[in-house]
Amino acid sequence: MPILQTGLNAAMNALDVMLGVPPGTHRGSLAETGRIPHAPELTSTGTPADLLRRRPDLIVAERRLAASNARIGVAISEYYPKLSLSALLGSATAVSSGNLFAGGASQSAGILGLRWRLFDFGRVNARISQAKGQEAEALAAYRQSVLRATEDVENAFSSLASRETQAAMLGKGETALASARQSSFASYSKGAASLIEVLRADEKMLQVADAKAQAQVESAQAAVAVFKALGGGWQMPPTTSSDEKMHTL
Repeated sequence: MPILQTGLNAAMNALDVMLGVPPGTHRGSLAETGRIPHAPELTSTGTPADLLRRRPDLIVAERRLAASNARIGVAISEYYPKLSLSALLGSATAVSSGNLFAGGASQSAGILGLRWRLFDFGRVNARISQAKGQEAEALAAYRQSVLRATEDVENAFSSLASRETQAAMLGKGETALASARQSSFASYSKGAASLIEVLRADEKMLQVADAKAQAQVESAQAAVAVFKALGGGWQMPPTTSSDEKMHTL
């Protein structure tokens, strides 16, 4: 059918774009008919910490939270005096020229080498408050990202379970209709049933077969949604002894 063929071509072009190749590159190989692939079984989804390490959106939110936390430390550090490198170099020049104990050299090194924002604490306090506000905002965004990730996982698994159950029920129905169709054809061969009954049985079988195929497609799509919600379908690399030591520090 033209409408189905148009959708198929669009899906194949989208897949080529996702693979980073021009549309139509794999159209020949993808056009070969085959069975709907079964998604691999999810033996274990890992711990919640594994989920936090795999999902890119949670990684970004966590890094933003860490950066906002670091900005608080930078703002607090303004309370403490700062040493000027140029002033230290000036002190070194004074030492090398033998003027270390000259009054002007000592005073210059003291003024330029040590900078303390003693009379600017109000601005420092404002910057600290701003940094803490940004940290609280980043923390709220991180919590919301975690909640959304949990929602995605729950919805994906619920959809996958319902789609697989539906596909299994339609498979059993298809088997029962095939048996009923054989009985109708046997009765028709003996003259006990009309051809219309056989055709009706064929129509029901086609309807159930079409619904089963659609359920299998939806089941495969639900499995993809599960892998996406989990941050990917790959296996997490084993934790090395050095990694364990770092986590325990």
